[in-house]
Amino acid sequence: MMAPMSAILYPIAASPEAALAGASPRAARQKLAESLAGEAVAFVTAPLDPAFASFEAALNHHAGRLDDDRPGHRAAVAPEDRFCQLVQVMGQGAPTKPVQPSLKEGRRWPTPPPTPPNTVWRLQVSFWRPVSAAPDIPDTPAHTQARKARRGAREPVDPKSLRALTRQPLLPVKPQQPLDIGLFEVRLPENPNIIVPDE
Repeated sequence: MMAPMSAILYPIAASPEAALAGASPRAARQKLAESLAGEAVAFVTAPLDPAFASFEAALNHHAGRLDDDRPGHRAAVAPEDRFCQLVQVMGQGAPTKPVQPSLKEGRRWPTPPPTPPNTVWRLQVSFWRPVSAAPDIPDTPAHTQARKARRGAREPVDPKSLRALTRQPLLPVKPQQPLDIGLFEVRLPENPNIIVPDE
C-alpha cells in the first residue's frame, strides 16, 4: 500500500514577510484558500529581502526553510513546507549587453567576457494573497502600450509606471476582422465566391 502524497501547504498572507511569520492559515488548493480567506485569492511568488552574494550565505540565513545537503548542515524540509526556494537573480549594476553570433574559426558565439555578470541569491516565497491585499498600481493612461509610452516619453519611465503598463489587460488596437478563409486557401480569380486549397 502506497503512503498518501503530501501537498505543499501555501500560506494565506498579504506579503512574503507575513507568509514566513507562520501565523497565517495554509492551504494546498485555491478553493480551500478562498474559503479560509473569505474572499478570492491569487497565487503569488514574490522575492524577499535581503539579497546574498553567495548561495551558502543565503542558506545560512534561511536555515530551516530550505533543504541543505552540505556536510555538517544537513536538513530536510517537510513536503508540506516547501513553499520557499532560493533563486539567482541579477544584482546591481549595468545589465550585460546581448552578443551577436561571430561564426569565426568554427565557433558560433564569441568568447564570453572574463568577468561574469553580478548575481545575487534571494529567497522566493509562494503564497496565496487575498485580492484585497494586492498592492496599489499607479494610474496610467487607458489603452497605452508600454513600448509607445517609452518611445514618446521625454524622460525615462520609472519602473512602477512601466510595471503598471505591462499589467494592463491586453486590448486590441482595432476590432479583429472575421477570418473568412484559411491560411492555405485562395479565392478563384474567375469566381471569388469559390475558395480552393493553395498548392
